[in-house]
Amino acid sequence: MSNSAGWDHPRASLYTDHYELTMLQAALHSGAAHRRSVFEAFARRLPDGRRYGIVGGTGRLLEGLADFRFGDAELDFLGRTGVVNQETLDYLANYRFTGDIWGYPEGEAYFPNSPILIVESTFAEACMLETYFLSVLNHDSAIASAASRMITAAGSRPCIEMGSRRTHEESAAAAARAAVIAGFHSTSNLEAGIRYGIKTVGTAAHSFTLLHDSERDAFAAQIASLGVGTSLLVDTYDVEAAVRAAVELAGPKLGGVRLDSGDLVAQASWVRRLLDELGNENTRIMVTSDLDEFAIAALQSAPVDSYGVGTSLVTGSGAPTASMVYKLVSRTDDAGNFVSVAKAAKNKTSMGGRKYALRRLNERGIATQEIVGIGHRPEDDGNDRPLLQQFMKNGELFPGWTGPEGVVRARQRHADSMAELPAVVNRLQRGEAAIPTTYEEY
Repeated sequence: MSNSAGWDHPRASLYTDHYELTMLQAALHSGAAHRRSVFEAFARRLPDGRRYGIVGGTGRLLEGLADFRFGDAELDFLGRTGVVNQETLDYLANYRFTGDIWGYPEGEAYFPNSPILIVESTFAEACMLETYFLSVLNHDSAIASAASRMITAAGSRPCIEMGSRRTHEESAAAAARAAVIAGFHSTSNLEAGIRYGIKTVGTAAHSFTLLHDSERDAFAAQIASLGVGTSLLVDTYDVEAAVRAAVELAGPKLGGVRLDSGDLVAQASWVRRLLDELGNENTRIMVTSDLDEFAIAALQSAPVDSYGVGTSLVTGSGAPTASMVYKLVSRTDDAGNFVSVAKAAKNKTSMGGRKYALRRLNERGIATQEIVGIGHRPEDDGNDRPLLQQFMKNGELFPGWTGPEGVVRARQRHADSMAELPAVVNRLQRGEAAIPTTYEEY
């Protein structure tokens, strides 16, 4: 099936775990399935040593929710394999989410126990969304969080996402989207380009040079086809010889050279000197080769113009999941009154009750606390910022959160959010969360 942008994808309804549907069956049997319920997605902790996280994936899960249906193929599979009984199949045949969804906007910074997503509906409608929502949030938030750290390390130098070949094909498009939300300039992934309106870039790999009888022939062919503004990969054989050949062929308008191996700090420095000596002061230097935020930080003193980041980015730079969970925090009793519920197991406790959140700012507009109200909205002391936005009401999606528009909006939210956080978030050293989370109860 296709969405409004024209790209094909499977239904989201079976991107789930078997036990979501057996829970539904048992709840339908007990009569509790239609109790009004509040579920919350949050992370109990940040990855070890990280000072903040960045929300990613909300727009994608909202897009998927629009197609969260059970058609003939899905119902046939569930019935034929005995996953659920006929009563449950009858319910699923007419499934449509009709509740409300609130959450932190994509690009927003989050901290331990921030109520990142709040789902209000019946238990039957909300319980089935757990696995799908968490798979999207955990993956995309991990990528966005890693990307944000890389952007911080890069400063004003642009970063390009180029990790498609290091992950699953669907994850590749999602990773590109999450990276751009957190400030990356562009991606090499064309699917991300068509889905989300992201700028795509790329020129040539080592195989293009090896295809030709000489490096000079390869460069000449690339320049003739793509123009002198192209970037040439200069480390297939001898870097100095390649740079000299590139300048001879393209002249002073050569767009750039790319370095993909060796001691990048030293190599970038002498390549810069060589380019300048040859009259190519405006030719840019791009570096790749298994970069992460620490390698990018180490290159700050080098005359590098941009970074291409792959493996480390699409694997979360050591934290491939945001470790978010999705918990029932409130539901109605037999009288129709909401009661708080919470898991109390050792080391996995959660706080019951519907949450509200704001970011407390000081007189300079710098964040000092995350205030989470349980069952009520925390009081704004005058310049605080509410964090929860409503994405969906009565099953209807509010505009602006999905598609290319959602990416642009999330990118701005990331920039604004980072600007109000304390300077400690710019440090790559291990440390505690940049601001504490404080609960307010009645």
